[in-house]
Amino acid sequence: MTLSHSSWQHTTRYRVIALIAAVLSVIAAVALSYTPQQAHAASLTRVTGFGTNPTNLNMYVYAPDRLAARPALLLMIHYCTGTASAVHNGGGRDYVTAADRHGYVIVYPEATREGRCFDVSTQNGLRRNGGSDSTGIMSMVSYARQRYNVDPSRIVVSGISSGAMMTNVLAAQYPDVFSAASAFAGVPAGCFATADGSMWNSQCSGGTLLKTPQQWGDQARAMFPGYTGSYPRMQLWHGTNDTTLAYPNFGEALDQWTNVHGVSRTPVSTDQPQANWTRTRYGASGVVEGISAQGTGHDVPTAGMVGHAITFLGLDRPGTDPTTTTTTTTTTTTTTPPPSPGCSVKAAVNAWNNGLTETITITNTSSTAVNGWKLQFTLPGGQTITGGWSATYSPSTGQVTASNVSYNGQIQPSAQISIGLQATHTGNSAPATGFTLNGVQCAVA
Repeated sequence: MTLSHSSWQHTTRYRVIALIAAVLSVIAAVALSYTPQQAHAASLTRVTGFGTNPTNLNMYVYAPDRLAARPALLLMIHYCTGTASAVHNGGGRDYVTAADRHGYVIVYPEATREGRCFDVSTQNGLRRNGGSDSTGIMSMVSYARQRYNVDPSRIVVSGISSGAMMTNVLAAQYPDVFSAASAFAGVPAGCFATADGSMWNSQCSGGTLLKTPQQWGDQARAMFPGYTGSYPRMQLWHGTNDTTLAYPNFGEALDQWTNVHGVSRTPVSTDQPQANWTRTRYGASGVVEGISAQGTGHDVPTAGMVGHAITFLGLDRPGTDPTTTTTTTTTTTTTTPPPSPGCSVKAAVNAWNNGLTETITITNTSSTAVNGWKLQFTLPGGQTITGGWSATYSPSTGQVTASNVSYNGQIQPSAQISIGLQATHTGNSAPATGFTLNGVQCAVA
């Protein structure tokens, strides 16, 4: 059959339209083929089988897509009636965006009992390894440390309300694990203690349970009897109009933590980082910090607070990467001893005004494991240790001995661990020198 010119035009037009439609279908199919990649984006993930969990808590983890090789770990604890998801997507959201930027891990414990409050009241809940919520929470921390190659010197904790109360308790029970803490509207560690198994203490919540700094300090120290090491740096937030956990708890908590750290209750500085906030710092290095929010109730954190907490906790610093080290060539002369084959030490200082932090990385360069260690070194004149993490330090000036804590006493061949200290200085902020590990001189990297 012969087509007319008009029919041929129509047929050709339909074929062109059909071809275009086919091409668009292919393009759409290709575009759709990329959408599943979105499923690989970091998300809040439930973890089971993480270890001892006597009170049946849930564990959730947020690990950003770009995780630091040696990341920090933030333990973020929700409020009563809260959930991991609620704090992840709500009051703690700024922690999440900062984790995406700085590559740290966030662990969320989730209470499962009625009311979803954490146990900061019972006898078991208020002692180290007591078999209540804090025991399960520390199992989560141990799991995440191994799973994500966490920097043990950068494990920190923060919480809101019930989570803030638990933050104080954990800082008292496990000071050898946490380097810093930030509590939003909490109470002193142990303030919520009850004798009848109840989870609520009206005297404490009403702000009428008042003690001396020494009594509060003793109560915190009793949660880890016999411990003589340093305690976490502590940041406390409270609204002046808080009617759930009354504002006097703010002053009582400051009493407790200044006593624990052995610093004066008289602030070394006072400022206003934001309108209606008053920040006071205690100890020469600001080891305890309190922020009072004028006119604010129990609904914290408010805008801007988490950003300041991130800085205080050190989460805005880049993680260390043990897989990328700088190799330098050293020329040995008759006046310089050759590097020791047993250990190597790298010391890094971050200094400000009259304070500093120093991170010390110890590498076992021998062929045998170190089982239990003491690292001796000399601080420059004018430096005084005010706190530390991942080791116990004595004395605080001059020639210092850092001794291992329970979880880092063994160093396998070619392995490394990091410890750290905070100190005041009178102008000389240089790193420590003269490192020896169990009596063996260490090379300085």
